[in-house]
Amino acid sequence: MAVPTGPYGSWPSPLDAAAAASLDGRPEYVGAVGPEVWWTEPRPAEGGRRTLVRRPADGGPEASVLPAPWNVRSRVTEYGGRPWAGVERPAGGPLVVFVHFADQRMYAYEPDAPGGAAPRPLTPVSAVGGGLRWADPVLRGNEVWCVLEEFTGPAPTDVRRVLAAVPLDGSAAGNRALVRELTDDRHRFTTGPRLSPDGLHAAWLVWDHPRMPWDGTEARIAEVRPDGTLAGARTVLGGPEEAVAQVEWTPRGDLLAVSDRSGWWNPYRVDPATGEAVNLCPREEEFGGPLWKPGLSWLAPLPGGLLAVLHGQGSSVLGVLDPESGDLVDAAGPWTAWQPTLAAHGTRVYGVAASPRSAYEVVELDTVDGHARVIGAAGVDPVDPSHYPEPQSRTFLGPGGREIHAHVYPPHHPACRAPAEELPPYVIWAHGGPTDHVPPVLDLHIAYFTSRGIGVAEVNYGGSSGYGRAYRERLREQWGVVDVEDCAAVARALAAEGTADPGRLAVRGASAGGWTAAASLAAGDLYACGTIIYPVLDLRGFADETHDLESRYVDGLAGPPQTLAVRCRERSPVARAGRISAPFVLLQGLDDPICPPAQAERFLAALRGRPVPHAYVAFEGEGHGFRRADTMVRALQAELSLYAQVFGFDRPDVPRIALEPAPAGEPDAVRSGSPPVDRGPESGRFDRLQG
Repeated sequence: MAVPTGPYGSWPSPLDAAAAASLDGRPEYVGAVGPEVWWTEPRPAEGGRRTLVRRPADGGPEASVLPAPWNVRSRVTEYGGRPWAGVERPAGGPLVVFVHFADQRMYAYEPDAPGGAAPRPLTPVSAVGGGLRWADPVLRGNEVWCVLEEFTGPAPTDVRRVLAAVPLDGSAAGNRALVRELTDDRHRFTTGPRLSPDGLHAAWLVWDHPRMPWDGTEARIAEVRPDGTLAGARTVLGGPEEAVAQVEWTPRGDLLAVSDRSGWWNPYRVDPATGEAVNLCPREEEFGGPLWKPGLSWLAPLPGGLLAVLHGQGSSVLGVLDPESGDLVDAAGPWTAWQPTLAAHGTRVYGVAASPRSAYEVVELDTVDGHARVIGAAGVDPVDPSHYPEPQSRTFLGPGGREIHAHVYPPHHPACRAPAEELPPYVIWAHGGPTDHVPPVLDLHIAYFTSRGIGVAEVNYGGSSGYGRAYRERLREQWGVVDVEDCAAVARALAAEGTADPGRLAVRGASAGGWTAAASLAAGDLYACGTIIYPVLDLRGFADETHDLESRYVDGLAGPPQTLAVRCRERSPVARAGRISAPFVLLQGLDDPICPPAQAERFLAALRGRPVPHAYVAFEGEGHGFRRADTMVRALQAELSLYAQVFGFDRPDVPRIALEPAPAGEPDAVRSGSPPVDRGPESGRFDRLQG
């Protein structure tokens, strides 16, 4: 039977935008509450909220613990952090505490209580938007110990953070004075505490501006007095040029840490008295990653001294490490990437993993028999998996012969092919962060394009995590240079080898990737068009307008404050807008506190009067990372319409977005293709972080 032939980009696909959006996001923050497994899970169709899910000890079906509108999500440092903790009680079932996104209060909940009592508040009401925020909790006796973030003024940087103890009886819900502060606020940022098994010590991480947590952090330790106060707090590991990503206690009381002092994040055993650290598995692999949010975990101690660890280059696998012998045995299974959310109960390990054929799901590893299986969040394939692309992990050469890592997703459809003489269009995807990376796993947003005949190449440009500190440091003071060059090198290589049509290349990115996409359009005529999503567009504006966590990020990415004006003129898309001639779509959340819409508006103002076809689609109610299904649908369709118009293929299945130059003197209005203004809502592939 002959396979239908059609131009690349025009293939019919059963994977529509609604299907791609329906499975967006991933489970996070796995934890064991006694023998039960709990985690948070996105609900794009329910306004983008995150619910708390439990899987009973008898292996019964998972169930959402909290109905809408409960939204289990913290806003600490805007990116959030671990928003819940739980404990099994001898009687009465589990007790959990969680942060509700809408009011940022912490609540206690007893799901098995007679009569189904509602969650009860533990912390005070604060100003709209969050005068008080909480994250990374741990239950200790009759208190919750956690991170407290408190805003002290109107600016995003008017904020202090401490470790705090919140009474479980709810008495602090109406009285802020009853929240005990365990530390002072001398350090700008902190994770939540990790308590030793005997309860006599606490360990946590801190760092300060202008460092980011992958530049340098300190592991702190203190004694816990009988009255519940901390004494003798001191640094035992880390410093300005050593990034400690996690601290943890073993069941027998050893202190563990994940540090990059060797140039790679490796696991260490630390002597709390002397600070002497012993590398338990010295390898040129990453056993940790960038600490974007408090509460991430790359290792989990097991009984008998073994450790469950995530490790690898570029993407991670789950292994069990014997720290005495150094033996490391990886779990069998199809998964090619694991998220930093490991938990353990007895000899079982729980995590979140994905593969090129499966989206992120909750996986259990039995370390006794080595069997790994999916136990939760396993989505139903919205289409036949034969429509999914197969990633090719490749290494390209950039300027000066430097290596560039990328994952290439060729166009793929089981029942369509293109004319033999035609080369496919390709879109170069620049990830967010920029201190982050993308692994080769199933992404329905990528499949949305590849199943229609559009190739995608995700580039882990210099500065990405996952390949050691030296690779991360390539971007130091070179943002807008190295990332742009590396993406261009991959695009040119694909064209030169006959994989991609050199006349139909596009660039696309969100957040920090949006910066790279816009800067790439300003760098020359390599790309025929671009998609720019909630971007950084103005270095100086970003430093002044963004949230506290990243307010000094540009120091390392572009240079110290005294050089920022020059670097802004040289690299910022706002300053170089006059060099852009390729059409683009700009997608922006109007409630974004990290990359505020003011950046997009200044960028569009700089384009006034220039004949650059473009569309600006803005979404009310959306922050940094689209979370609502209808927003994602609109965004995907707008992006596909752009490519159809520029690359020259027909897509009658999506609304045509109007690409029009901005006339001279046009006011700073929100512009969209069709309809004039999109008042849509929030998502998660578009939420794939950061910066």
